[in-house]
Amino acid sequence: MNITRLIVFIMLCGACALIKAQDFDFNLDKGVTVESSYLQESVDLMLIREQSRSESRDLKLSALSNIEGAINRGVKSGEVLSALEYLALEGIVNKTAYRNRAAYPDVRSKAALYLGVLGGPEAKRVLLKMAYAEYETIVLTQVVAALKTIGISENDENNKSQESVDAITKILYHSDLFSPDNLLALSGLEAYETFAARNNWKLDLRSVFVISQISQGRYHGTVRLRAKALLTQMRTYQRESER
Repeated sequence: MNITRLIVFIMLCGACALIKAQDFDFNLDKGVTVESSYLQESVDLMLIREQSRSESRDLKLSALSNIEGAINRGVKSGEVLSALEYLALEGIVNKTAYRNRAAYPDVRSKAALYLGVLGGPEAKRVLLKMAYAEYETIVLTQVVAALKTIGISENDENNKSQESVDAITKILYHSDLFSPDNLLALSGLEAYETFAARNNWKLDLRSVFVISQISQGRYHGTVRLRAKALLTQMRTYQRESER
């Protein structure tokens, strides 16, 4: 058992004892009290913080599992966002490496997923950092999906949604040039479609160019057809609106 596991084990043992004491003192017959619930939440957040900063991939995945549970319970503490940001940027923006390789792409991918679930401007800020720094396709695919959820679906005041569209366009343009990927392209097309539908079927010229490249590029036929259908939808709407 390494030092991190030992610390976590000690914290959990202490927490269990304190929670039992709280239950006995405050609400012997009625289950968990407000005080013990608050204490349990504090311990859970402490555990998430310790696990997320561990060098162990398994502990990082455990942290993400605990983060999912916390979000599902409605916990949106800054501690949750802080742990997700650490996991999302580790090895990319924060140059930590284990065994001479960047920190785990599957961990960063799941962190992007939960940032999308968490939502809010701070989660979007982290996702935009990922969009411009990340290079693993598996991670970028999830970043695009998360930006679609919280970056494009928000109210388009002060051109906030365009920030997300610009980041997605950068990702897809780079991928199309160097390593076309079907899942990443499909995720991007879904995001474009979501935004276009909210914006009278209009997209900026650079995004339209990327969609056109996908429609005739080195992709699965289904992906190319999806791109062509989106271009057709935008052209049809524009023609009808000009009548």
